[in-house]
Amino acid sequence: MSVLERITSKDAIALEEKHGAQNYHPLPVVLSRGEGVYVWDVEGKRYYDFLSAYSAVNQGHCHPKIIGALQSQAETLTLTSRAFYNDMLGRYEKYITEYFGFDKVLPMNTGAEAVETAIKLARKWGYEKKGIPSNQAKIVVCQNNFHGRTITIISASNDPVATENFGPFTPGIISIRYNDIDALREALTDEHVAAFLVEPIQGEAGVYTPDDNYIKEAFELCRSKNVLFIADEVQTGIARTGRLLASCGNCSCPDKNCSGTPDVKPDILILGKAISGGVFPVSAVLANDPIMEVIRPGNHGSTFGGNPLACAVAMAALEVVKEEHLAENADRLGRLFRDEMQKLVAKSSLVRLVRGKGLLNAIVINDSEDSSTAWDICMALKENGLLAKPTHGNIIRFAPPLVMTEEQLLDCISIIVKTLGEFKK
Repeated sequence: MSVLERITSKDAIALEEKHGAQNYHPLPVVLSRGEGVYVWDVEGKRYYDFLSAYSAVNQGHCHPKIIGALQSQAETLTLTSRAFYNDMLGRYEKYITEYFGFDKVLPMNTGAEAVETAIKLARKWGYEKKGIPSNQAKIVVCQNNFHGRTITIISASNDPVATENFGPFTPGIISIRYNDIDALREALTDEHVAAFLVEPIQGEAGVYTPDDNYIKEAFELCRSKNVLFIADEVQTGIARTGRLLASCGNCSCPDKNCSGTPDVKPDILILGKAISGGVFPVSAVLANDPIMEVIRPGNHGSTFGGNPLACAVAMAALEVVKEEHLAENADRLGRLFRDEMQKLVAKSSLVRLVRGKGLLNAIVINDSEDSSTAWDICMALKENGLLAKPTHGNIIRFAPPLVMTEEQLLDCISIIVKTLGEFKK
């Protein structure tokens, strides 16, 4: 079969099942095209994308500015490795550090790589700057986190699906309850703690949004104990929650694209996904000089990290966020979405809770975590032209591209309300 030959959904799914590792459980829809908030399957049916590739496609599918940057750079230079300088990396490093208000960036490719980088950076800082004895540094994490699936990262997970039969695990990790400032306070009595790694909102856990002051109090507690505060904003960053960064969610400035001095400025900031608009794998770890200077030649690297193609794409993607006021749009439409979903909660026995910030939201289905109800609802939504995915059994996450208009959102709300109203367990 020619690689360019048209394929049916049935055949595409059969090929993946025969030749691919079964490490995902996708919704049975085979997509072949995307534009803005829409995707089309191979048979030509159009859907609203309400997952945005787990918030990687904040700028919408195939945004012309980002694709233009990709095409232009791809015709010039794609990869040099870091064995040599290239004419794009320095420009990108200047752009992104000024954009987010940090001294330095360490460029990587995927979110998991960036988390690994941040852990290495924090450990080395702990030994060389804080004075933690060799090989005794500890990283505090939160239960029900999702930072990726490498061995070190799953060593920080309490999800049996992620951890079973993958040991032995990386030592030096302390797991505490999320949204529990007293648990963090207790953990930080250990002088060997180098850093606290946390998601401002736990996306994979079902868009679990902490108390309003939790992140700020955690940040201040870390500062008082000389512990680095690491914000994993791979999913929540880049305007998704109605702010450029979710960790500055209580910032009172009128400019929601601020990179000034919010309530919380992480010591180490981890970004990925939408930093490239879903066009190319790009991630970044940002920190100021007193932290980043512990990294020296040979300590860390990546053949593709900081490649010219990634740099061009990321700058274009970040420009789109500001030029199109995507944070403001996410904030406004997110409030509208939650208001409408709350009306549904009030009159439906099927949905018991809605939560989220910006356009990262979830509804909790009134059923057990081991039921198929949320999955079945997502299948029904698919039939009605909207794609979403359940998480943790009875939770459905809703995260459309941030370029969505109010008219489109209201249409999506109508689909969700109609689907839930007609749904039979």
